[in-house]
Amino acid sequence: MTALATDTRGTTPPASPARPSLGARITHALGGPLVRVLLVLVGLFWLVPTIGLLISSLRSPDDMSASGWWTVFTKPSQLTFGSYQKLLENGDITHSLLNTVLITVPATVLVVVIGSLAGYAFAWMEFPGRDWWFLGVVSLLVVPVQVALIPIAELFGKIGLFGTIFGVVLFHTGFGLPFAVFLLRNFFAEIPRELLEAARLDGAGELRLFARVVMPLGGPAIASLGIFQFLWVWNDMLVALVFTKSGTQPITVALQTQVRQFGNNIDVLAPGAFISMVIPLAVFFAFQRQFVSGVMAGAVK
Repeated sequence: MTALATDTRGTTPPASPARPSLGARITHALGGPLVRVLLVLVGLFWLVPTIGLLISSLRSPDDMSASGWWTVFTKPSQLTFGSYQKLLENGDITHSLLNTVLITVPATVLVVVIGSLAGYAFAWMEFPGRDWWFLGVVSLLVVPVQVALIPIAELFGKIGLFGTIFGVVLFHTGFGLPFAVFLLRNFFAEIPRELLEAARLDGAGELRLFARVVMPLGGPAIASLGIFQFLWVWNDMLVALVFTKSGTQPITVALQTQVRQFGNNIDVLAPGAFISMVIPLAVFFAFQRQFVSGVMAGAVK
C-alpha cells in the first residue's frame, strides 16, 4: 500500500490545456452567428442605393415624381418595363453603350496581353538594362492621369486621333500598362525556376514556354488584372469627357449629357445608369473565383 501510494504521489499531474491566444479568441468571436447577421445587415444596407436605382428604373415618371421608390413594396403595380423600352428607343444611349464596349474590351485585352508579355520578359528573360527598364516602368505609376490630359490631347489632335475611339483606347492602354507590368512581373517571378528549366530542356522556346507554362500558372493574376482594368475603363468619365466627341462618347458621358440637357428625363437616366452599373458587376461575379485566387496567391507569396 505504501509503495502504491508513493507511485501515485510521484505521478506528474496532467497539464492544463493551453489558453488560446488573443488572435485565436478574436477570430473565434468574429465567426459567431451574431457577427454574421451583422455583416449581412451591413451588406444589405450597402445595396440600398443599387436596389433603389433598380426599382426606380422600373417605375413610370409620374410615379417617381409622386412618391419615393420604397412605395413599390406596398404598390407593386407600379413596376413596368416602359422605361427600358424608351431607353432602347433612345439612339444616343444605345450608341454610347456600344461605344463603351468598343473602348473597354480592346483596352482591357491590350493591357492584359502586352502586360503579360512584358511581365514575363522582366521576370525571366535576360537583356541589357532589364532592372533599369523595369524601374522606369514602375516609376510611371506615380504619374497622375490629370497631368497628361492636355499634352496628349494636343498630340492626338496633331496626328488625327483626338475624338476617336482608338485614341481613347490608346490612352487607357498606356496608363494601364505600368500597373499591369508591375503586378504580373512580381507574380511571374514566383514561378519555380526548375519548372521553366525543365520546359526548356524539352525544347520549348520562349513563346511556347510563355503560352504553355507561364500563362496557365498566372491565370489568377491575369484574371484579377483584367477585372481591374475592365472596371476602370468602363466607369471612366474624365478621359472620355476630354477625348471623345458626340459620336464616340461612352455611356458615362452620354448620361451626363442627358442630365445637362434634359434634367427631368429620369425615365431614361435611371435604366441607363442601372445598365451601366450592372454590366461591370456581372463581369466581376463571372470571374470572382479567379479574382479571389489571384488575391490569395499574392497574399500567400
